[in-house]
Amino acid sequence: MAIIRLLENDEPPAFETLNSKARSPFFLICDHAGNRLPRSLGSLGLQEEALGSHIAWDIGAGAVTRLVAQDLNASAILQTYSRLVIDCNRAPESDASIVEISEYTTVPGNHAISREQRDLRRNKVFHPYHAQISSELDWRESQKIPTVLVSLHSFTPVFKGARRPWHVGILYNEDKRMAKPMMSRLLSEVDLVVGDNEPYALDENDYSIPLHAARRGLPHIEIEIRQDLIGDERGQRLWAERITRNLISSWKQLEDRTLL
Repeated sequence: MAIIRLLENDEPPAFETLNSKARSPFFLICDHAGNRLPRSLGSLGLQEEALGSHIAWDIGAGAVTRLVAQDLNASAILQTYSRLVIDCNRAPESDASIVEISEYTTVPGNHAISREQRDLRRNKVFHPYHAQISSELDWRESQKIPTVLVSLHSFTPVFKGARRPWHVGILYNEDKRMAKPMMSRLLSEVDLVVGDNEPYALDENDYSIPLHAARRGLPHIEIEIRQDLIGDERGQRLWAERITRNLISSWKQLEDRTLL
């Protein structure tokens, strides 16, 4: 039977906003913070183990985002629902928006869904999340608040049998204003393996940074942390502190350069 209502009134909205309209130069987003499924979708035909794994969300990324937002007194927008419902960092018309298979796992509830069902997921999850980001950024622009957009993600230590050596990856495209100083600072820390556009590159497959940062000309950075390093509170705190202090010093370097 076709689903005509995705979210019930007692279910949370598509996003969580922290420190709305804070005046910190940093503005944080987390596209894959949650692994919640709307009740109307059941389990998408998946076992609980799969729904807790990296195919459903970026493990630890939401917790790190909350800690960094607290440390910086910065605004943050976090996505509530699983990327298996709809991926908020992929163009809604792309094949990667609602996946039928993730790594080696088939997602039965995403097979042969109708155009109406796709539109429902877009209208109730994807668009509200991005509309909230746009609204906050519009306000910051109206207030003339300098803004760096920081997108926080995490990656699985092993993907399709390949072990990933990086502890953290810094992703960027043409705009390297924040990425290069951030990478330099992380490389100076003891025993860190830092990926330069690894394990992913910021490219045409990404949606959030091109839409919200590149089009506005905002300096930006996408940070990927390996999930085994932020799977518990201790690791999340350690990495939040590391990200916070290096963001601050990288932004200071960028500010000083613009004053020359």
